[in-house]
Amino acid sequence: MKYGYLGPEGTFSEAAVRKLTAARGIEADLLPMHSVLLALDAVRAGELEAAVVPIENSVEGGVSATLDALTAGEPLQVVGEEVVPVTFDFVVRPGLGREDVTRVASHPHGLAQCSNWLHEQFPKATLIPALSTASAAVGLLEDDAAYDGALCSPLAAQKLGLTPMYTDIGDNPNAMTRFVLVSRPGRLPAPTGADKTTLVVFLKDERAGALLEILEQFATRGINLNRLESRPTGDGLGRYCMSIDAEGHVEDARLSEALKGLHRVSAHVRFLGSYPRADGEPPHVRPENSNASFAEADAWLNSILSS
Repeated sequence: MKYGYLGPEGTFSEAAVRKLTAARGIEADLLPMHSVLLALDAVRAGELEAAVVPIENSVEGGVSATLDALTAGEPLQVVGEEVVPVTFDFVVRPGLGREDVTRVASHPHGLAQCSNWLHEQFPKATLIPALSTASAAVGLLEDDAAYDGALCSPLAAQKLGLTPMYTDIGDNPNAMTRFVLVSRPGRLPAPTGADKTTLVVFLKDERAGALLEILEQFATRGINLNRLESRPTGDGLGRYCMSIDAEGHVEDARLSEALKGLHRVSAHVRFLGSYPRADGEPPHVRPENSNASFAEADAWLNSILSS
């Protein structure tokens, strides 16, 4: 099997895919991809069995490239997730000293997660966004490098043979990035009791209460949302869809009922999968929202209809 990840080698995505495959006992060729979109399109085309891409960061929130690539195009399915602690090494072009650093590159989320540190250490440096933290480090080795230093993962520094000037960098020591394992649509992972469901909901029209109507589908069934983000649909200004992570599995009665409600009140629902939570934490479900309670309500209604 071939599993892709956001490359080049040495990214946090590589650390995530190695952790995911090891935990599942999967033997696969791991292929670095130039971008999130290329990785997911390779899955769509059947060139990859699956891909691991970042979807959410505890400091910066959702990764827009992944959210948008999952929202548009041929449908894909999230079948797993992994959470990786994020800490950075600061590396420079070989032969340079601290006083030579005037331009620093990294992935935009990396720059954001180290913004205070960068302001303290290199207040006059120009910050340059890169496709990934590892690609920023690779760029330092090019003859015509456009910058002097980079924030990258310790794995990238090690693989490239770059000696860090600083290690264990990050404004928030508890920073984490969540990655998802994405495949072509197929059989859903079985419910574990500690699951997550990801979907995208498109509002039917622009009117007061449209978003509230969507949220009520979850609230009235006792479903907690782990993530709720608005993303532009691209159809014009003011047109948005909602990217959502909800606690539970689509086979749970409360989730299946919520999805049916969303289908009725929204323009479109893109179901992106139900899969085990990385932390294994089960949701708190009130008795009235349990599978047994929904089954009892169905039996009660059927007794009325059959009498």
